[in-house]
Amino acid sequence: MDGMYHKMVIVVRADLKLSKGKTAAQVAHAAVNCAFASKKKEPKEFDLWYSEGQRKVVLKADDERELFEIKAVADAQGIINSVVTDAGRTEIPEGTVTCLGIGPGKEDLIDKITGDLSML
Repeated sequence: MDGMYHKMVIVVRADLKLSKGKTAAQVAHAAVNCAFASKKKEPKEFDLWYSEGQRKVVLKADDERELFEIKAVADAQGIINSVVTDAGRTEIPEGTVTCLGIGPGKEDLIDKITGDLSML
């Protein structure tokens, strides 16, 4: 083990005012997407994160613009991420961007991107 802890962060748009159930489903989509991408592209990071208990933190962004600004930084840093868009069957229109999963990755690297955000 390299002595660093690993985590995944899911950033949810606060402006959508989703129900708790809808939010939970969207966060789960982001976590599953990121986990599969990590297992395929960065298996060592995935294994470390998994063995440490699969830490996940859910934070909030003000709106879609802020979410994509965060994504751009994650992309520039080469950190796995996944934008979730809704199918439009319940509370919001089809194609609405709801959240962004980031990681799993080294905690200090992810904190540089999301450390200023508030908990959901």
